Amino acid sequence: MNGIREKVDNCVRQIREKTDFVPEVALILGSGLGALADEIEVAGAVDYSDIDGFPVSTVAGHRGRFVFGYIGDVPVVIMQGRVHYYEGYDMSDVVLPTRVMKSLGAEILFLTNAAGGISSVLEPGDLMMLTDQISSFVPSPLIGPNVGEWGTRFPSMDTIYDRELRRIIRDTAERCNIPLKEGVYVQTTGPNYESPAEVRMYAMMGAHAVGMSTAVEAIAARHMGMRVCGISCVTNMAGGSDGEPLSHEEVSAVADRTAPLFKKLVTETIGQFQANKNK
Repeated sequence: MNGIREKVDNCVRQIREKTDFVPEVALILGSGLGALADEIEVAGAVDYSDIDGFPVSTVAGHRGRFVFGYIGDVPVVIMQGRVHYYEGYDMSDVVLPTRVMKSLGAEILFLTNAAGGISSVLEPGDLMMLTDQISSFVPSPLIGPNVGEWGTRFPSMDTIYDRELRRIIRDTAERCNIPLKEGVYVQTTGPNYESPAEVRMYAMMGAHAVGMSTAVEAIAARHMGMRVCGISCVTNMAGGSDGEPLSHEEVSAVADRTAPLFKKLVTETIGQFQANKNK
């Protein structure tokens, strides 16, 4: 058996020993959104550290557990704290949680993150819906033997962020009077922030915001046939382009201030997924 497939199956087996909950939506919480997992109707939780072979986040503020429960009537699995490539994990481990959540039953992956703004139309505190991405600066999570049961060897990424889910997010934001920008997200390896010259390069390539996660998770999810959507919280202007040096504390502070609107948009949108499904 493929080693990566075996690892995913082993993690799923261990989770199934603790819960038989079947989610419809998988939600990965970025910086500033971790508390959302404590505010839903919780049916159970599994710490990453209790799953043999599962990567554990080393970043402050990322709690490190799966939370199972309901947002409205929608059964969800929430990844409260993600792992990043810059923590030293293999890329297959970075996307392992995504593959596990799909194997548990989730058909939609809702990605969130904190990002640096590149476009001049973005400001710290803005929410940006992802319309496309650039992942050329990080290794593809699909490198290595393909698992045919998950997806094709050469999957298309032409609609990596589902058009219908984007429409629902857009309509929900308008209904809730939540300002929402849209744009292209670029993932870098981190953990260093991008240089001013790199920011100018990303802008020339068509990127509107930059971060250290998300794109590879989207690729792994699409490979497995999941529908994907995502929202970034713009916590700073990338590369110190506003004249101020960057810090993790600044990112966390802005993410925390924006969290109430962010949480409202995410929860209201997931509720609309169910309403749209029942039409």
